Amino acid sequence: MQLQRDIKAIKAAGIRVVAISYDSPKLLKKFAREQKVSFPLLSDPKSQVIKTYGVLNENAKGRQEGIPFPGTFLVGTDGKVKAFLPGTTRRRHTTKELIDAAMKAK
Repeated sequence: MQLQRDIKAIKAAGIRVVAISYDSPKLLKKFAREQKVSFPLLSDPKSQVIKTYGVLNENAKGRQEGIPFPGTFLVGTDGKVKAFLPGTTRRRHTTKELIDAAMKAK
């Protein structure tokens, strides 16, 4: 997991990482333990936050229902979205892209 591998560089840039998923707290805890994730993983089981941010994949059905499109929101300390870095299931943005976007958003 790239975010975890690069967490020191991300923190050094003044960025705090928080991930959100429609998975249950139990699944997220297991994932964090197995992947040695040190940043918070938040559970959004009804996809309310995912819907609010407009990234719900409306075409996902069955077990995938509620899944968001991949991407990263940069949210300021004021709670406002400063930038969005879209991703795909095959390509996620790099740590450099994240840090560059955060620097531009300041």
